[in-house]
Amino acid sequence: MGRIERVQRPRTPAAPDEETLALWYELGRLYSEAAGGGQRATKLGFTVVCVAGALVLLSAPLFGTAWAGPFAAGIPVAAGLLSGGGLFLGQRARLRRRVGIIREKLAGRGLDAGRPAREGLGAYYDAQLVLLRSEYEYLLRRGASKVCRLFEESFGFTPEDPFETGPLNVAPDTEEMRSLRGRWERRLAAGRQRGMRPPALGLREDAAYRVFPREMTVPAELTMRRAYLTISHRLLVERYGRDPSGKLGLAPEGLRRRAERDLREYAALSGRPNRGW
Repeated sequence: MGRIERVQRPRTPAAPDEETLALWYELGRLYSEAAGGGQRATKLGFTVVCVAGALVLLSAPLFGTAWAGPFAAGIPVAAGLLSGGGLFLGQRARLRRRVGIIREKLAGRGLDAGRPAREGLGAYYDAQLVLLRSEYEYLLRRGASKVCRLFEESFGFTPEDPFETGPLNVAPDTEEMRSLRGRWERRLAAGRQRGMRPPALGLREDAAYRVFPREMTVPAELTMRRAYLTISHRLLVERYGRDPSGKLGLAPEGLRRRAERDLREYAALSGRPNRGW
């Protein structure tokens, strides 16, 4: 796999202006940071429980346990809940405040912060669209119809799209991807003309599927590529097993080449050795 030298720019002709893009990317960054907030609060709470428990035990030889009474066992837990819960609530309060500011700025530009693709896909880079469409494909196979409708109404995806994963038949910054982007843009535009309103998206949906636009730095693009290649890898295993010389050996040459390409890139990005599927 070649080293990424640059990041693909959005390919929609009528892309938002730079200030609007900056607002969308800041919103995506805030949601991305918030997704890990619960984990940080849990770690802090656990650490405090351990430290407080150790202090209670160490205090016993010096002061006895009468000072704590029957609550000695509950002191570390209470301290952990207060510290972890306090951090979590503080993070959420800051998030609401900062998101509220961005919502107001986007509203001033006639945009709905809860519907990032309503006016088109200009804020989305190709790599993120490949990931979103791969997520949709994976959910279709799982029969998750409710979530699939969210993708369809928000991004213009359909089961009939000429898009495949496991292995992938498109890549960012290609003619095939430009064609797909145009197809999805037309479907979104048709929905707007009919007065259709996509579902509102927020932190929960972004934490699950990264639905808000992301500024595509090189590390971010590597993360996106690793994510959609992981989906492709899972579907390859489901369809052909872990032996590439088995079922896949009977597949058409083009399919084998795509599968081998996905496997090489997946191994390089995931750090796992290239040993079959």
